[in-house]
Amino acid sequence: MAQTPQTIDLPGDPPLTVTLRRSDRARRLALRVSRLDGSVTLTLPARASLRTALAFLDDRRAWLDQAVAGLAGPVAVTPGTPLPIEGEPRVLTPAAVRAPRVDGGALLVPQARPIASAQAFLRLLARDRLAARVAAHAATLGRPVGKLTLRDTRSRWGSCTASGDLMFSWRLAMAPPRILDYVAAHEVAHRVQMNHSPAFWAEVAHLFPAHAEARRWLKTHGNALHRFRFEGA
Repeated sequence: MAQTPQTIDLPGDPPLTVTLRRSDRARRLALRVSRLDGSVTLTLPARASLRTALAFLDDRRAWLDQAVAGLAGPVAVTPGTPLPIEGEPRVLTPAAVRAPRVDGGALLVPQARPIASAQAFLRLLARDRLAARVAAHAATLGRPVGKLTLRDTRSRWGSCTASGDLMFSWRLAMAPPRILDYVAAHEVAHRVQMNHSPAFWAEVAHLFPAHAEARRWLKTHGNALHRFRFEGA
């Protein structure tokens, strides 16, 4: 069973914060740097001492500094933040509006709760766009789909259950429309093939021929969509 994590600060310029996670399942020390926000986690066996952890980190400090260098950290969404909307940056701008809307290069949001309004706008946009593309792809395949839900997942952009329920990340609203369309096609294709076999990819290609390019985009740029933090939304 995993124990409550603790943090330690390693000296340096700037200092480096490391989260220590002790686990009964761990057999050796494992160091990981998140590509999403540059956070550093050291997983170690439950009985490993703090001295052992510090020695391990000291031995790997050069690698750790190199791994962290150049990684973009999280972006706190505040008024004035350029927020990607369907692949285009829109400056988050509180204004005298009742509901969020795009106006040129700005995302106008109500002044009372600008951050929450921006997040709600993205979720609604994602639902509308995904529902439309899912319906179109399902009609092409002649297969029904179930319930559509949105979550803020980091490990996957979408999923499909055996019963046909679909889940998507609402952050797809930040990506270019073709990327959202690809993810919708990918998950709908699972209504025919619940695997990632050549037959599955043939179904994806039927629905979305440019799937290889979209997959490359997600691999290269997808992490950037997770950098935006809607604190206090």
